[in-house]
Amino acid sequence: MTGLQTCSSLVYLVSAICYVIGVHLMRSPKTARKGNGLSCLGMALAVVMIVITIIADGKINAAGWIALVAGLVLGILYGVVKARKVKMTDVPQLVSLFNAVGGGAAATIGIFDYLQVANGTHLALILSIPVVLDVIIGGTTFSGSLIATGKLAGHVSGKPIIFPGSRLCNALSIIAMVVGAVWMIGFPQNYWALVLELVAALVFGLLMTLPIGGADMPVVVSLLNAFTGLAVAFAGFVIDHQVLIIAGALVGAAGTILTLQMAEAMNRSVANILAGGFGGGASDAGAADDVPVNVKETSADDIGLQLAYAHNVMIVPGYGLAAAQAQHEVAELAKLLTDHGINVNYAIHPVAGRMPGHMNVLLADVNVPYEEMKQMDEANSMFENTDVSLVIGANDVTNPMARKSGNAISGMPILDVDKSKSVVIIKRSMHPGYAGIANPLFSDDQARMFFADAKKGLKDIIAAAKQYLDE
Repeated sequence: MTGLQTCSSLVYLVSAICYVIGVHLMRSPKTARKGNGLSCLGMALAVVMIVITIIADGKINAAGWIALVAGLVLGILYGVVKARKVKMTDVPQLVSLFNAVGGGAAATIGIFDYLQVANGTHLALILSIPVVLDVIIGGTTFSGSLIATGKLAGHVSGKPIIFPGSRLCNALSIIAMVVGAVWMIGFPQNYWALVLELVAALVFGLLMTLPIGGADMPVVVSLLNAFTGLAVAFAGFVIDHQVLIIAGALVGAAGTILTLQMAEAMNRSVANILAGGFGGGASDAGAADDVPVNVKETSADDIGLQLAYAHNVMIVPGYGLAAAQAQHEVAELAKLLTDHGINVNYAIHPVAGRMPGHMNVLLADVNVPYEEMKQMDEANSMFENTDVSLVIGANDVTNPMARKSGNAISGMPILDVDKSKSVVIIKRSMHPGYAGIANPLFSDDQARMFFADAKKGLKDIIAAAKQYLDE
């Protein structure tokens, strides 16, 4: 082993350690920023070492250098600009787009390595299997993530898109992938096998994601994230690069664990998710007009009075809060109450928002203390002693219909806000959540509706609360 090889191995080891520790630090909002920075450092070290190795080998020509530098510059610029400018409401579709890029890049590595090596020769299983899996998982992730991005951005309908024969097409695409895999391994000189494999994977990704309902979006984002990690790991096996294997395995494992947690939080079967069963199994029971709604409206002045004389307040954020960009106002309201001796906490449902952890990131962005963010189980144990639960833009995650059978969210764990002494719901309209069913919480005796945009409504509530708190 040369000195350069020894050095590169040590650098890759340090890079891998940075990834592992970085992922560990990302488990908590308090240390997530450090974990992200450490993971970035690990990736930077790996990229620099790879460039040094390429220079030392001298196997790349001028055209290759132009392509490499152009790719690095464009990728870095796009990533930095998008990450700095993206709104909190657009983070889920950006993450989904990054999933597509990762899966597509991994599949491209597998394809080009296959074309380079399989030139009329028989591939060894140690190479052919990773190549096949790389193309399958990468292609599925690429097309599936693009559809998910379109749904999250509103360019594709958020409703489940199901057509006659979709299950049959799903089965045929799976069969085509199996046939293509056998064909690629047995007859590598025939490139039509690669075309069949890639097309089947792309079609399967589309068919798997199109039936997604809006309420299932957190699950599919984490699932496709796991797919991206697996594709990258197999790309590492294809080109025999340890850093890609370790980084991909970490992302795949973390994404898989997160998918299981999200599926449990939404009462979804992972087996159905993998079969493309998103949003397709709900009955029509519990549709928006099945529950009589007789809501009692309230005003900002009444809410301010309630909050001013409360001892324990629970804020329940949802996607409506993010869509209105009202995180600054909710943090200002909470600080106003806590400064006057009122105990304020936040009830965070695992799938509130449009992606896992969306609400945590949103609140951390405005310096909400981490200890005030209560996860579902802890929050549910606190509602009975809560004087006022302030539900802001959340719907399905507070819907008591989940405790009944025969509807789209049956069995889904929810936040038990209806056990609070008083509930105030801030919504712009009576439009149901992503699951498309009415929420009987809105007509409960202790519930009051405040129809307003979250940002403006919270400003009015803050102004009203100040009058009573300063008396």
